[in-house]
Amino acid sequence: MNARINLKTIWPPLLGLVGAFLTAVAVAGYIMQAPMDDLKALVQFLLTSSVPSLLIGYLVFVMGRKWLSSIRYKVLLAYGLGVVITLVNVYVTSQLMFVSPHDFLLLGLLLLFAGILSASFGYLLASSMTQSLSLLQQGAQKIAAGNFSARVKIEEVDELADVAQAFNKMADELQQSFARQKTLEQARRDLIAAVSHDLRTPLTSIRAMIEALADGMVTDPTDVQRYYGTIRSQIENLSNLINDLFELSKLETEHVQLQLEPVDLNDLLSDVLETMQVQARAKGVLLRGGVFSEDLPLIPAEPAKIQRVLYNLVQNAVQHTSAGNAITLTAKTTPDGVQVDVIDTGEGITPADVPHVFDQFFRGERSRSRETGGTGLGLAIAKRIVEAHQGRIWVDSQVGQGTQFSFVLPTS
Repeated sequence: MNARINLKTIWPPLLGLVGAFLTAVAVAGYIMQAPMDDLKALVQFLLTSSVPSLLIGYLVFVMGRKWLSSIRYKVLLAYGLGVVITLVNVYVTSQLMFVSPHDFLLLGLLLLFAGILSASFGYLLASSMTQSLSLLQQGAQKIAAGNFSARVKIEEVDELADVAQAFNKMADELQQSFARQKTLEQARRDLIAAVSHDLRTPLTSIRAMIEALADGMVTDPTDVQRYYGTIRSQIENLSNLINDLFELSKLETEHVQLQLEPVDLNDLLSDVLETMQVQARAKGVLLRGGVFSEDLPLIPAEPAKIQRVLYNLVQNAVQHTSAGNAITLTAKTTPDGVQVDVIDTGEGITPADVPHVFDQFFRGERSRSRETGGTGLGLAIAKRIVEAHQGRIWVDSQVGQGTQFSFVLPTS
């Protein structure tokens, strides 16, 4: 591996040597019209001086690069070696080109002057690179310290600017990921608090009534039956909550395996209307079917899950619609697929609550109250089922006028 690395790193100076050698010979032969004997002598002297000086310079650079800790000094080392190698080769070849030592001394001074001037520009370049790298280092340290808003601004237009752009993109992703993590953590805490509350409330009620029955505090047969009925109702609430949590956890894994088959939504709507009539009549609410397109195309779906969506939406409408009002179900074809609307003339939803109706355990202003029934998970489950079918669900509502829940499922 080391040998391969050394060969790769020595290629630039080797190519420079070959280029300089060919250029010198071409200038001497074609421009200066040097005699053949002088050309042969020039080639001999160049080969004699350049190859050893190149190898020695390369070894010095490799050793110095390991010891020097600053890009500035490494650049100065590279420029300095170039000047020294040039002076050595000029000295050797001057034996052929010049007769007077005075001419060689003058040329050497000019080359030294040019080398120092070139090294100063090299130092300027290295300083610019070092400044850019320092900005990148400071940005990385801020990110490591938890400041995900840190960004690096480099005015240059080079590879380091590309690195800074990639760094800023990485910082954006980290900031968004951290924000999502905080949101998920807060959602997890809210979920635990909500589940704890919704489990604790019925359990406390059940325990109190069982203790009253066990201690003989309630002996009247009518009261005893009422207590048993209340206990049974609370147990059903707990069972529904656990089932909804289990269903929601499966949907949120995003690995839902749907058993798709062609489904006629008209049939599902008719079944839901028939099933929910008893609950609607008990509350004095009129549940009816509106406009059903007879030529609705079949949709690929899992019937039980889509029926769960319809059931949750209608049950939610019944819970929030007062006696004497109506709930209407409609279905129609749209460019996006088949759309179903559940429209009620109930109390409506406040504008502040509309964005949260599909959140887990959200029950509006009465979020911790059970007076409207349900677990607070029905709409969240409906949303995830529709999205698992590549569909879309939304709500439109006006306070005091009613609410319309709609979802659309693609036909393919």
